[in-house]
Amino acid sequence: MSSSLLCETVTGDTMARLTAARDVATTADMVELRLDGVRNLDVAQALSGRRTPVIVTCRPTWEGGRFDGSEEERLAVLTRALVLGAEYVDLEWRALRHAYDGAGFDDLIRANGARVVVSIHDFVGVPEDLGSCARAMRSTGAAVIKVAVTATRLSDTLPLLDIAKGGDAVVIGMGEAGVPSRLLASRFGSRWTYGGNAVAPGQVSAARMLKQFRFRAVGTTTALYGVVGDNVMHSVSPAMHNAAFAAAGLNAVYVPLRAADFADFLAFAEALGISGASVTIPFKRDALLASVSSDDLARTVGAANTIRRVRGGWEAINTDIAGFLEPLEAVWEAHVLGAGEPKRNTHAAGQVHPRVSVLGAGGASRAVVAGLASKGARVTVHARRKDQAQEVAASLGVDAGPWPPAARSWDVLVNCTPLGSASAPDSSPLPGGPFDGRLVYDLTYRHGESLLVREARRAGLRTLDGLPMLVAQAERQFEWWTGHRPEPGVMRAAALAETGHRDTEASSRT
Repeated sequence: MSSSLLCETVTGDTMARLTAARDVATTADMVELRLDGVRNLDVAQALSGRRTPVIVTCRPTWEGGRFDGSEEERLAVLTRALVLGAEYVDLEWRALRHAYDGAGFDDLIRANGARVVVSIHDFVGVPEDLGSCARAMRSTGAAVIKVAVTATRLSDTLPLLDIAKGGDAVVIGMGEAGVPSRLLASRFGSRWTYGGNAVAPGQVSAARMLKQFRFRAVGTTTALYGVVGDNVMHSVSPAMHNAAFAAAGLNAVYVPLRAADFADFLAFAEALGISGASVTIPFKRDALLASVSSDDLARTVGAANTIRRVRGGWEAINTDIAGFLEPLEAVWEAHVLGAGEPKRNTHAAGQVHPRVSVLGAGGASRAVVAGLASKGARVTVHARRKDQAQEVAASLGVDAGPWPPAARSWDVLVNCTPLGSASAPDSSPLPGGPFDGRLVYDLTYRHGESLLVREARRAGLRTLDGLPMLVAQAERQFEWWTGHRPEPGVMRAAALAETGHRDTEASSRT
């Protein structure tokens, strides 16, 4: 069991909306009632009929909240909440330091210290004097201190580990890089953490924390895994891997790791004891270079998408190639080789070599080129930066071509760029075509079709999106990390549910 509790934050602009949100927040251990911003505030109504212990917060505008009244009015709200039985009230340390408007917050702590949380929120970064701030907050006599900082790097959250050693602290890294501090609160030593619908930067819903990230099952012996990259918050990988861990009965969890650079990830992984990671844009080459050993495929393509901790460092492999080829096998013979132009694409009698244009020059494109070369395709790499396309092409023994590819120059088009993904949903690397080949394979995945897939399908081409590849490569990662094959279909079902896709067979169609 996790040693950290989960507190669900609820708010509303009216009492009716606040209490409605409170009453459906029944899965968390506590509820934080954010009273700031409620127009017709009634403290008694906020507390009456509650079924879960509460923390009452009335955050002023100068600490990132919505309460713009006087400090005397705010003190009255918090005092009233304590009188009516609130388990905790949250009081900003700045209110104590500066005694705004002469309000008697010190008196409130002296009378009710066992039920007070003294908090500090830095929405810019991590204060250099964070340790001394925590010591000063502890000296106030409050039962709990809450330290929330803004993390722009994973390693920005590491000072929170020392602060939490006192056992009386709630520690949080706000922002995307701070998300692991919320999901892995027990590993940070936090007394509790907060879930909610993005009431604070980087906040994850309580339902998702409990269901997908198995919050209550994470403890000091839980094996930690994650997806590391600079745009991982929309990744489907946590849903897939956590579903597979649960189905296999393994004490493990997988979280998003939004790193500033690969050195940032390595520092965080060392401090937290990360066992393995999926690696995505833009760190696949960095992962290979940082590893003490790697497989032949990773060395061939010059990129690794999977690492695990071994004695003396990290071991790296590449599962992208096998993952890319698996969905392609189902359509290659019938829809690529079977409808070719043998005279133009044949190097020897009876041997067809389809022309494949690969868009992009990152780690994924390297794996795709290597996989296609193994099938005898004539591969050309295209990238907006000509030098990048030429570098990838030269390293793998294929050709580099113009951006975008010329009309009638390809039988198969493979998109390895992020255009069309959740981060760029309205974009396409080939807007409007022309679509005069046979197959478009878009490695992006998202809710619904990408613009590239939609336009290619309408033009009559066979299409594949990136979800089947994502599942196939993830299944291989899981087995390499754990020594167990994932339960058949569990990762695919989780990916479909997370993205709202129809069955993946439907994404491969004419």
